[in-house]
Amino acid sequence: MVSRQLSILVPLYNEEELVGELLRRVVEAPLPAGLTREIIVVNDCSKDSSAEVVAEFIAANPGEKIRLVHHEKNSGKGAAIRTAIRLAEGEFSVIQDSDLEYDPNDYAQLLRPLLSGKADVVFGSRFLISGERRVLYYWHSLANHLLTTLCNIVSDLNLTDMETCYKAFRTTLAQSIPIQSDRFGLEPELTIKFARRKARIYETPISYHGRTYAEGKKIGLKDAFEAVWVILRSKFTSQLYTDRGPEVLDAMALAPKFNKWMADTIAPWAGKKVLEIGAGAGNMTRQLAPKRKLYVATDLDPEHLALLRNGFGHRPTMRIAHLDATVAEHFVPFAGQLDTVVCLNVLEHIEDDFGTLQRIYSLLEPGGRLLLLVPNGPEAYGALDAAIGHFRRYTQPGLGDLVKKAGFELDAMLTFNRVSYPPWRFSGQVMKSATLSPMGMRIFDRLVWLFRKIDSSLPWPPASIIAIARRPD
Repeated sequence: MVSRQLSILVPLYNEEELVGELLRRVVEAPLPAGLTREIIVVNDCSKDSSAEVVAEFIAANPGEKIRLVHHEKNSGKGAAIRTAIRLAEGEFSVIQDSDLEYDPNDYAQLLRPLLSGKADVVFGSRFLISGERRVLYYWHSLANHLLTTLCNIVSDLNLTDMETCYKAFRTTLAQSIPIQSDRFGLEPELTIKFARRKARIYETPISYHGRTYAEGKKIGLKDAFEAVWVILRSKFTSQLYTDRGPEVLDAMALAPKFNKWMADTIAPWAGKKVLEIGAGAGNMTRQLAPKRKLYVATDLDPEHLALLRNGFGHRPTMRIAHLDATVAEHFVPFAGQLDTVVCLNVLEHIEDDFGTLQRIYSLLEPGGRLLLLVPNGPEAYGALDAAIGHFRRYTQPGLGDLVKKAGFELDAMLTFNRVSYPPWRFSGQVMKSATLSPMGMRIFDRLVWLFRKIDSSLPWPPASIIAIARRPD
């Protein structure tokens, strides 16, 4: 369970001379009030006695929460950080190399934007003017600037130091991103994927005590070429999420015209006090929230909630709330306060759909409406449905009976998006695809103007059905 804790992630390879001192500095470094720490050391098959030094330090400091994890083979810094992130339990994490180039006394400065809620990621820059910086190799510095510039072009950021090893971030954000790089390509990969995930990235100055190659510096020219390759790969990769569900939502964000079509279909039925269940990345929130007296955007995923706060938290009529549709207690704060509940592409993800409809009923004031969109046609269930966690697809009679059983009166049953029904079946049942193509979504979105005109006349079933249900007066 995530706690108010900092996870300090230490990749270790052949640093027997320095790692003991590094750990001493880490445990002595002051932390902001109320924050505890855990240290995760990942030994990447060191050939010296680095692991023994760490084990001795752990034995000598029983009051500190320190874990030593061993790789079975040497895989690189990126692989070590991938392991450490997976094990991290803190609300925030920071990468701490074991070579004493970076000063743990900078933790408070690194964490300030995270703790204040302004940032999702903080880079400690060696080139912002503050503190001390050892003057070393010109060509190494030039390569760093060139790689930072290329990364900025690709990610549309304005960082001063992409290659910094001091990166602090919300742990759940990093855990939701698949890391592909095994070596030092980790730095540009994380940077670009953070940017593509729309994370709020801050920079803060840090001290830097770089070492020479004679003193053990490991990064070299080969790693600079690898970084260029990783920058280009990360620009175009679809590997931005560890789970399929958020990946599909991200693809849907590339189809704003389609989202507007969906919003226009249900908007005439929406009132002034609206709660949206499963708002996700805010694709529909953006369309439906304007001109409401109250709009509550809810989700159960911490990364979706962070995106919602980033995108809509400044609006005076907006509230962002954690709500798990399977937990009755989460509905209590809003009971009887709303005239509209919007539930789009959510109910099919919940095993107890009837219980969820009963809980939604409790949210509405008398006469309030539920706008419920679900996938149509059990015969269309395929690999994509399974991959994104659909328990079922519905029929119009079955959905109507379900909402009536939950106490609602059915005002209307609408069909929506016939044009997608054949390609959905082909993709999920013939091609066995488990995700939506971002390029395909962009092409589809460009043709929405045409699909809106012809959709109702197409001779096959709709991809979705919409129940407009009302709590009796």
